[in-house]
Amino acid sequence: MAPHLYLASASPRRKQLLSQLGYEFIQFAVDADETQLDNEPPLEYVERLARLKAQSAVAKGYTDKPVLGSDTVVVIDGIALGKPIDQQDFMRTMARLSGRTHQVYTAIAMADPAKTLSTVVCTDVTFKTLTEQEMQQYWHTGEPLDKAGGYGIQGVGGKFVTQLSGSYFAVMGLPLYETEQLIQKFTEGYYEQ
Repeated sequence: MAPHLYLASASPRRKQLLSQLGYEFIQFAVDADETQLDNEPPLEYVERLARLKAQSAVAKGYTDKPVLGSDTVVVIDGIALGKPIDQQDFMRTMARLSGRTHQVYTAIAMADPAKTLSTVVCTDVTFKTLTEQEMQQYWHTGEPLDKAGGYGIQGVGGKFVTQLSGSYFAVMGLPLYETEQLIQKFTEGYYEQ
């Protein structure tokens, strides 16, 4: 029997991807402070957030099933790029990504009252050189608004990607292989009678 889980994320993409793995789960959003700490490296930042989301759900009483938390950041020049706050911010972000390779870090964490396990997946993504018109047109699709780094690889933003090395699903928000491995490791013996 597939384990029952909680998914501590409002992301429709994470819901879709976790469903593909065949798990029964209940999804909800958690309120976590996503502020990056001073001098916190992006890899440590994204892992801390995934762990915080899972642990926050446990602290709020979601203790009868394991909780899965996840977070994704887009990184260029060692700087984590968040979701665009407005069109001007989006244009700056796209200009930085244009014609260059950046990293996408996706962290996944599982927690219950006794333990927390986590891992981070890094994927290199290369964008074609973008024109200002392409950036403007993409902004007006509405797709960039809720995406780390301002793009969705599974949507219109995918047409900007010339190369990918790593996990496509991690760039979407939930690496399937690594999530399956983490769930199996975390829940080993969990549901035995």
